[in-house]
Amino acid sequence: MLYRISKKNIRDRSLERIEEISGQSVFDCYQCGNCSSGCPFVDYMDLTPNQVLRLAQFGQIERILASETIWVCSTCLQCSTRCPKGIDVAKLMEAFRTVKLRKRAGQLDPYQIDVDDLRELPPIALVGCFRKKTA
Repeated sequence: MLYRISKKNIRDRSLERIEEISGQSVFDCYQCGNCSSGCPFVDYMDLTPNQVLRLAQFGQIERILASETIWVCSTCLQCSTRCPKGIDVAKLMEAFRTVKLRKRAGQLDPYQIDVDDLRELPPIALVGCFRKKTA
């Protein structure tokens, strides 16, 4: 017998909160991988965007919140524009960051960034980090 994933099977209030904040449903994703294949930062992520969506479908929200992926995402919208189902993956990543920040965890201290790293980081990464910190 095939196990069908649905909201009825996942009884996690945190997933409902993520979907409420983002306005997106993780259950629309059918794992085509387009979001991950187009992501310019996927090499720096511990979970790819489609893995994040799959874990969310299984209610593994704490595992997602513990990952670096939600902070590495630059919200460039490449994943969202490539999704054939129209899922705004960037909005979901922002929702995960929002939930994490509301728990008062995971904030970036700009004074702890090494000077050599500042020279190598692309400006959009810094802007994204500061925007995430003040969100």
